[in-house]
Amino acid sequence: MDLSRIMQILNVAEVAAIAAADWNGKGDKVAADAAATEAMRNAFNEIDFSGRIVIGEGERDEAPMLYVGEEVGRGGAETDIAVDPLEGTNLCAYNRPNALTTIAVAPKGALLFAPDTYMDKIASGPACRGKVHIDSSPEANVKAVATALGKPVSDVNVCILLRDRHAELIEAVRATGARIRLIDDGDVFGAIATAVPGTGIDLYLGSGGAPEGVLAAAGLKAIGGVFMGKLAFELDPKGAEKRARAEKTAGLDLDAPLTMDMLVRSDEAVFIACGVTDGEMVDGVRVAEGSVVTSSIVMNSADKTVRFVKTVRRSEGGAVRFS
Repeated sequence: MDLSRIMQILNVAEVAAIAAADWNGKGDKVAADAAATEAMRNAFNEIDFSGRIVIGEGERDEAPMLYVGEEVGRGGAETDIAVDPLEGTNLCAYNRPNALTTIAVAPKGALLFAPDTYMDKIASGPACRGKVHIDSSPEANVKAVATALGKPVSDVNVCILLRDRHAELIEAVRATGARIRLIDDGDVFGAIATAVPGTGIDLYLGSGGAPEGVLAAAGLKAIGGVFMGKLAFELDPKGAEKRARAEKTAGLDLDAPLTMDMLVRSDEAVFIACGVTDGEMVDGVRVAEGSVVTSSIVMNSADKTVRFVKTVRRSEGGAVRFS
């Protein structure tokens, strides 16, 4: 994917982040998500490409826009799109760290047409490639990470979503002596952070949205991390219905472990995240002196680059600071 197209997709993430940021700290996650979704869709429709939403806000009968299967853009190169217009809706609503707008793009057919259900996930950094597995026990995976990173188990930090369904997982990890970082929301960040030095996260475990799993895999593929998942329909109240639909569209064994290369079947994938609130990867949206500043990260599998991009949108008479 050429750089000009990547910049256009980056702009989509930025305008969605700005729209969501208007709702930072206002306690209304639904309004924040709706604002980001509408802004993102409108921006996609200004691009000369034929985009297909393979991961979005839900099934067509559940989401008014950016639904799975929706086509966006003015026409051109056929492109798969995975989006979470506001990753961490609660984080935005209560002005907590690491709310993001996230997008992954790849050539048509490259991104898994993932059902909007749950996925069991494991993620870690590049040193753990081939050493952790979604079917291994939490104890085995924690010990494998400790060995790969050359640190005692007691220094391994495992990120887990704070959910009732993870009570046994949390107990199992604590029994190893490892540390746990519980997060309220935003497991795309939690998974990708395992491959980013300085975040203090060594391993991500637990179940979350399958769509977010594909987004995380796109980012980790670009930066050399490890990701595996297994669809978990049993956690979904509508799991049987969604499994039946997935059997017609996914084109894979729904009970098998899913590797990064199964979730993202191309080296031309790009993952973009723009900060809505301040976080460890990127800053949130800033408004000052007549300008709006966004901070984003662009991970490109094709050339194995990671770009940190700060964009200033200056109003008439607005100021631009160099630092």
